[in-house]
Amino acid sequence: MKIEIRLAKESDDEALAKIGREDMGYAEATVELTKEKLHRALAKDYERIFVAVCGESVAGFVHAAQYDVLYYPTMINILGLAVSGAYRRQGLATKLMAAVEDWARETGVKEIRLNSGITRRGAHDFYRQNGFDDEKEQLRFLKTLE
Repeated sequence: MKIEIRLAKESDDEALAKIGREDMGYAEATVELTKEKLHRALAKDYERIFVAVCGESVAGFVHAAQYDVLYYPTMINILGLAVSGAYRRQGLATKLMAAVEDWARETGVKEIRLNSGITRRGAHDFYRQNGFDDEKEQLRFLKTLE
């Protein structure tokens, strides 16, 4: 199977929404919301969305952004990585992560970070196999504003 990794484009909105809903489990990932978010992300020079295309189908994506804090050098933050169930275990996620690494190198960034839910052990194994170290445990706090 031929796999093409490319930058996302606006016309990928439906495929990305479907992956968000069906493969990531986010019911909120409507086409309308995804279209809006994709449009905004594509306009930013510090964000990248790479997609994996198999044949004519967008089969996965990685969303990454430069992450800047006052106390540490710039990093790339993986905001989301997902591959459609029909295309898993075929190297797509590894190729997507390689695209992020290439972008980091092109921009002079030396580290990539990501967060992964504590129960996602398969994902943790994937990240470790791809050179990531789990450096610390964290809790995520969320406050919903009315």
